[in-house]
Amino acid sequence: MIEKDLPFSAQEYQRRLDKTRTAMARLDLDALFVTDPSNQHWLTGYDGWSFYVHQGVLVFPEADPIWWGRNQDANGGVRTVWMTDDRVIGYADNYVQSTERHPMQDLAERLKGMGLADKRIGVEMDNYYFSAKAMQTLREELPEATFLDATALVNWQRTVKSEEELGFMRKAALISEKITDGLMERVEPGIPKNEIVAEIFRDAIRGVEGAWGDYPAIVPLLPSGSDAAAPHLTWNGREFATGEATFFEISGCYRRYHTPFCRTLFLGKPPQFLLDAEKALVEGLEAGLEAAKAGNRACDIANALAAPLERAGIERGARCGYPIGLSYPPDWGERTISLRSEDETVLEPGMTFHFMPGLWMSDWGLEITESILIKESGPAETFCNRPRKMFVKD
Repeated sequence: MIEKDLPFSAQEYQRRLDKTRTAMARLDLDALFVTDPSNQHWLTGYDGWSFYVHQGVLVFPEADPIWWGRNQDANGGVRTVWMTDDRVIGYADNYVQSTERHPMQDLAERLKGMGLADKRIGVEMDNYYFSAKAMQTLREELPEATFLDATALVNWQRTVKSEEELGFMRKAALISEKITDGLMERVEPGIPKNEIVAEIFRDAIRGVEGAWGDYPAIVPLLPSGSDAAAPHLTWNGREFATGEATFFEISGCYRRYHTPFCRTLFLGKPPQFLLDAEKALVEGLEAGLEAAKAGNRACDIANALAAPLERAGIERGARCGYPIGLSYPPDWGERTISLRSEDETVLEPGMTFHFMPGLWMSDWGLEITESILIKESGPAETFCNRPRKMFVKD
């Protein structure tokens, strides 16, 4: 008998399955094929670095889900999913990266055996892990089936977090604080960036008391000076330099749950334009936190942020936040709601966001962000507790 260390209770998994089945019923689906590793984990507990090959979870209106993937990864399936071992099935290794056959041929045969050859099947068409070839193969092998786009169907069920999930995010937040405290202490002129990133990973993986560190879905981002105009640069061996601002975008991760956090550090004396931008950004951030209330809309947060920035003559066209929680590479966002002026999604208690009003101008950048929880009443709660400012080391 294999001992399983499931992250959540049986009741929590049943809650998630019930929500997903209700959403499936609205589309009149006979089955749902889930390929996003975050959605697979959320529904079943499956956890492994196997998402580089085809795998997925089949969800049905009544029967327990089935995890399907590569044979050798089925060994990981029986060790991590809540279902019984007979609900974990694998395909032969000669399907892997073959030009002669495709894993979806195996899946199609299994779907035929389940009586689904001419049924309505939902698939996540716009997903990192579901290829055009996969869709083409399923259509060829199951010509009588009706395939419907169920992109983000499961993602939308994840927007309101349970108390169990929030507990994991609070642990991730403690790791985020530890990472931030460490880098603020260690960064000095002349220290190579890769040395700081090595310490970031050390703090992230060691975690804190009561919470070991998992790998984050995004690597640390830390562009400096004019490079900070580009928000998604990682690191190199370049040394930190006096007279430059660096923003650090990091996240602690506990059992796949993330709490991203960003702060900016300036080495030396900041120029006045950067101090002015900091003031406007913090004012907008705090206004956005005040607007982040249940019953308000996602756009209300974005609009509250925009007003102080516009008064300061700063224009930013990007969205200023997204839902967070459980995730796998390459992204810790949930890919549903966006905090931007045209998104009128109503905020509900238990929703969690990375509120990240970064400024990425032509030759400089600044990030001061918060991961937030929408409460039953009042403004949002911030998961992390560190000064909301640009840090300066003379």
